[in-house]
Amino acid sequence: MDGLEDGLGEVRHEIVAVRLQTLGTQTNINNIYAITGRIDQRLERIEQRLELRELAENQRPFEPK
Repeated sequence: MDGLEDGLGEVRHEIVAVRLQTLGTQTNINNIYAITGRIDQRLERIEQRLELRELAENQRPFEPK
């Protein structure tokens, strides 16, 4: 019975380790989304300042003369 309890304790520790690792990964993903959102907002402000909105529209391909 003692061996079984020791083995169960080890499994519990490993489950806690997996949970912590999952939480860390989830935190990293949330940070990436936040950074991407800020970059997107900055890019929109830059486009508005430079009036580059027309670049988002469909344009004809460049034809050299």
